[in-house]
Amino acid sequence: MAQEYLLRLYVTGQTARSARALANLQAICEEELQGRYRIEVIDVLENPERGENERIVATPTLIRELPPPIRRIIGDLSDRDEVLHGLELVTPGQREPLQ
Repeated sequence: MAQEYLLRLYVTGQTARSARALANLQAICEEELQGRYRIEVIDVLENPERGENERIVATPTLIRELPPPIRRIIGDLSDRDEVLHGLELVTPGQREPLQ
């Protein structure tokens, strides 16, 4: 059975950087996870306690909650290879995504 992914993207307001991070994440997920993912966007300006609970120190921050273990990536997610490695969709040195 295919893994389901729960991804939480922490942003600060409706900025260009936040929008770029979400667009980059959605593009990667559509290509690599094809319906096996759920993205939750948490704005730390509107929901500061969630940011504090997760110890968010910079935004945008992506947290992969599922499958375990938890993984974090900070930035606008524009480096596709970094995101694939950070989400463990590929292993170091591997060029093709895991199926």
